[in-house]
Amino acid sequence: MPVTQDVFNEDGKFMRKIRSFVRREGRLTKGQEKALEELWPVMGIDFAPAPLDMVALFGREAPVVLEIGFGMGASLVEMAKNAPEKNFIGIEVHSPGVGACLGTAQEAGVTNLRVICHDAVEVLEHMIPNGSLACLQLFFPDPWHKSRHHKRRIVQPAFAQDIRQKLAIGGVFHMATDWENYAEHMLEVMSAAEGYENTAESGNWVPRPEWRPLTKFEQRGHRLGHGVWDLIFKRVS
Repeated sequence: MPVTQDVFNEDGKFMRKIRSFVRREGRLTKGQEKALEELWPVMGIDFAPAPLDMVALFGREAPVVLEIGFGMGASLVEMAKNAPEKNFIGIEVHSPGVGACLGTAQEAGVTNLRVICHDAVEVLEHMIPNGSLACLQLFFPDPWHKSRHHKRRIVQPAFAQDIRQKLAIGGVFHMATDWENYAEHMLEVMSAAEGYENTAESGNWVPRPEWRPLTKFEQRGHRLGHGVWDLIFKRVS
């Protein structure tokens, strides 16, 4: 069983829980398990129904970038390494990916990254203060490509408004997908969402920004002729 401990700042305000992983999970590689055991107390954030103190969490005041579903974390670590002036939080529900991300972050010497292993919707609702994010990233989410499953897609009108509350004015919601139908769905939802503006200078999509690393999965898709669509919507009200 994990051992948890509450962490408070100097004013006695709850910051987060830390967890020491002391159990073995069959799905984890030895490297992932070791990373969780050693690095979770430093970079991990346990779920708690209380808003995070972002300044206390990172020990500084800086723009906060939140990524939902970072997979194995390679691109998230690369972004954090390339933008040391920003604070990054990653949410991922699969512990092997969290372990891999922590290990990669340690190898890269990244210190401006924290990770949460929990359902993103609950984290947004309970832990992310309103107006606290400079950017929210959602890259290659499950497209639920069958028509009868489209209602399971995470980008929906209610979700767009949930994110809007968490973004600062001028903050952006950056999405990317390799499913054209999902890209069109995202565009439809976000174009109709109150309080947002499409940042595309021409057309509906934006070129892949240089700050979003090209993943191995994406490189393979390019070789096979697959398209990728990036959308960036800014909170304007």
